[in-house]
Amino acid sequence: MNSTMFKRNTTPINSSTQPAVQTVERITSVLGPGLIWEGKVSGTGGVRIEGTFEGQIGLRGMLVIGESGRVTCENIRASTVIVAGAVRGNITAQKLEIRGSGRVWGDVVTTSFVTEDGAFLRGQIRMEDHVDLGLDSDGGSSENPAPDPSSS
Repeated sequence: MNSTMFKRNTTPINSSTQPAVQTVERITSVLGPGLIWEGKVSGTGGVRIEGTFEGQIGLRGMLVIGESGRVTCENIRASTVIVAGAVRGNITAQKLEIRGSGRVWGDVVTTSFVTEDGAFLRGQIRMEDHVDLGLDSDGGSSENPAPDPSSS
């Protein structure tokens, strides 16, 4: 029996084409249909919204707004954003996809933009070579667009 038969191959396949760190694009949390949430979502991971959300979103991961999802957010920041529902607010993302049922009212900054037939966008699109999401290590915004009244 050949002992190398079960030996692990430690040579990376296509290591020159693979990024050094790859984000896992999967959904880890769901806000279900019929639920209403106000507040802040931040961190690492994927979130799917099928209900109604109002507040702040800053994710190192994927954000999916499902067909029944309704999001109102001054500026959504996420690695990947897929919109099949409705978004009122600006979107900053590495990748943005607006599905045929998706509706966006706001400006977009992204490196990759995809739409399906029937998708709606009322706002400006700015394509960049690189997009800085402005997220610190916990996924929150490192920018402070408005002073926090509770810190005074």
